[in-house]
Amino acid sequence: MAEQADLILHGGDIVTLAEHGDEREHGDEREHGGERGDAVAVKDGTVVFVGPEREALERWRGPHTVVRDLGGRALLPGFIDAHGHLGGIGLQTVIANLLADPDGDVTDLASLKDKLRSWAADAVGADSEWIIGFGYDDATLAEGRHPTRDDLDEVSTERPVLAIHQSFHLGAVNSLGLKRLRYSAATPDPEGGVIRRRELAVPPSYGEPDGVLEEKAFTPASDLALAGLPERELLMLFATGAATAASFGFTTVQEGGTTLANLQALRDTAAAVPFPVDVVAYVKADEAMSSALDDPIGVSDTYVNGVRAAGVKLVLDGSPQGRTAWLGKPYLKPPAGQPEDYCGYPAVPDGAVVAKQVGTAVERGWQVLAHVNGDAAIDQFVKAVAAAGPGRRPTVAIHAQTAREDQIDEFARLGILPSFFSMHTYYWGDWYRGTVLGEERAQDISPARWALDRGLRYTSHHDAPVALPNSIAVLSSQVTRRTRSGHVLGPHQRVSALEAVRAITIDAAHQYGEQDRKGSIEVGKLADLVVLSANPLTVDPEGIRDIEVIETIKAGATVHPPAPAGRAGGAPSTAPAPHWGCSC
Repeated sequence: MAEQADLILHGGDIVTLAEHGDEREHGDEREHGGERGDAVAVKDGTVVFVGPEREALERWRGPHTVVRDLGGRALLPGFIDAHGHLGGIGLQTVIANLLADPDGDVTDLASLKDKLRSWAADAVGADSEWIIGFGYDDATLAEGRHPTRDDLDEVSTERPVLAIHQSFHLGAVNSLGLKRLRYSAATPDPEGGVIRRRELAVPPSYGEPDGVLEEKAFTPASDLALAGLPERELLMLFATGAATAASFGFTTVQEGGTTLANLQALRDTAAAVPFPVDVVAYVKADEAMSSALDDPIGVSDTYVNGVRAAGVKLVLDGSPQGRTAWLGKPYLKPPAGQPEDYCGYPAVPDGAVVAKQVGTAVERGWQVLAHVNGDAAIDQFVKAVAAAGPGRRPTVAIHAQTAREDQIDEFARLGILPSFFSMHTYYWGDWYRGTVLGEERAQDISPARWALDRGLRYTSHHDAPVALPNSIAVLSSQVTRRTRSGHVLGPHQRVSALEAVRAITIDAAHQYGEQDRKGSIEVGKLADLVVLSANPLTVDPEGIRDIEVIETIKAGATVHPPAPAGRAGGAPSTAPAPHWGCSC
C-alpha cells in the first residue's frame, strides 16, 4: 500500500522522450522517442514508474488508484511553450478576430470592417473605449494592403479604432485614433518606428499620416487602446490564456516580454486562483535595466503559485512579414514609399546599448531572450553575446527567422539556442517567396536542419497571439514546411517528427533549465502529460495536422478538459488590472 499510485495509464502508444545522460543517439531510442513503456504510474504529481503494464498493475495498483486505458491513443510529455505571450493568448479571445483562414474568416477589407463593427456592439466592445481587432494580414487580404485611416473611419468616426496586424508589430488607426495619439503631419517618426504617410513632405511637415503605424510608432496605439478595455476583461486575460494553452496540450507557458507591473499582476492573480499550467515570465529588458533595484524581477528557479520569473527579453528588430525586420540585404519588394535598397531597420540602433543590456543580464544571472528576425539584428545580438560570455541558462535567439548558415555556426560556438517560429512556413511562406525575400532566400527561413546538423538543440514556438497556440500546427509545420498554397518551402530544412516533438518537449525544457523535472516521461519527473488522438511519430507526416489534443495532465491532474467546477478559475476582483501592450 505504501507504493499505491494515484494514477496508472496504459493501453496506448507511450512516447517517453527519455534521454540516456545527455547523449542524442541515432539508434532505436532516437527512432522511437525514448525507452519503450507500456504503462505509466503517477503518485503525488510525479512519475513513479514507466514500464510493463503487468508490473505497473501488480506493483502500483491499490484500492484508490485510478486506472485509465488510453484506448490506443498516444501519451507524450506535456508540451512546453518556448515563446509566447500568456496575456496575449487571453487577448485573442476578447477582441475582434481579424484572422484569415484557418483561424478566422477575414478575407478582405469589407469583412475586416464588418468584424470591427460587430465587436463594437457586443458586450465587451460596447464597454471598450476603443474599437479593437487583432490579426489582419495584408498578405491575405484581397486588396493586398493594410487598412488606412479612411477605411477605419468607415467603422467609426465617433470612437477611436485600432486594427492590429497579425505580427503585432504594425497596426492601423482611424482619424480619431491619430488625434488621440497626437500624430499629425508635424510629428516626426520615432526612433525605431515609422508613421506611414499619404505622401512624403519636407520638414517641418513630414506628410499627413495615412493611419498605418510601424513598431515604436505602433506601440503607443496598442498600449492606449488595450488599456481602455473593460477592467473585468483585463482581469481575466491571464486565466483565459492559461486555460486556452492547456487546451492545446501545453503544461508550461511563457509570458515573454512583460512589464514589471504586469509581472506583479500575474503573480497576484496566480496567488488568488492557481493557473492550470506553469508560467515562466520575462520582463522587457529596458524597463528591468532602468530600475534602481539590483533585481526588480525576482528571478528564481522556483515556482511560486505556478509562476516564476526567469530573465529579460530584448526586441532588436521587427517583423519580416510586415517588412520591418532588419535584414542584411534588401527586401524583394519594399513597402510603398521606401527605396529599392530598403532593408528594414533596427529597434535599438546603438549596438553598445544592446551589449550593455546583454552583459548586465548575464552578470545578474538573468536569462536573455532576444527577438531577432532579420540577419542584421542577429549579427547585432551575436556580437553582444560574444562580449558578455555565457550565462546560467542558454541565451535564446527568438524567431531567428532569416538566420544565415554562418550565424548558425556562431550559435553553436557561443551556445545560443535558436527558438524558431516554424509556423511562418505555413502562414507567410508564399508571402516570403513573392514579396519579402524571393524564392531562393525564402527556402531557408526557420533553418532547423542547419541547427541540428551542428549538434544544436533548437525549440519551436507559436508566439501567440501572433498565431493560435496550436501545438499540432507547430509540429506539422516543422515536418512538412507546407505553405498556404501547398508548396514545400525549403524541403532540405525539414526535420523528423521526433525532432519536431523534441522541440516542444525535452529541448524546450533544456531551454528553461528544467530538463531534470520536465520534458520527458521518466521516473522522478513531474507527471506533465498530453494525450493525443494519434502518435505523431508513427502517422504519415501529412497527417500530423489532423491529430487532436484529447487531454492535458499537469502534475498528475487533468486540466483539459476542465473540471465542471472550472478549476482554471478567473482572476479575483481584488487583483490589479494589468496595463496591456504586447511585444511579440
